[in-house]
Amino acid sequence: MFQYANLALTWLLFLALFPIAFFWLRRAWRIGVRRDFSEVALKGGEPPPDAVRWAPYEMAISGIAGTIIAVTIVWILVGAMPYEQWTAVAGSTIWCKFMASFALGRHAHALAARRKS
Repeated sequence: MFQYANLALTWLLFLALFPIAFFWLRRAWRIGVRRDFSEVALKGGEPPPDAVRWAPYEMAISGIAGTIIAVTIVWILVGAMPYEQWTAVAGSTIWCKFMASFALGRHAHALAARRKS
């Protein structure tokens, strides 16, 4: 019974890597190429007033994380990465990206609030 649950979760994680990589790389593309700063350093769904200042950091976070996930997908498909390794890389990348984006958003909004007062 446990092996089927493990297999299902493995496939779920693997299939989830595709949209994750797409959305993160698309976010980096929007910030870097299209100069769309509406998704930079979000806090409560709102970007900071000086989003242009924080755009390179958000673009780097999303671009690096998206690239790592995309390379991981390729390595999984060619069989170059064992299960324990790719799940560790994917999981660590997802968590690090979430924490880095969260920290950037809080930092950007805290500095904006300090300047306002």
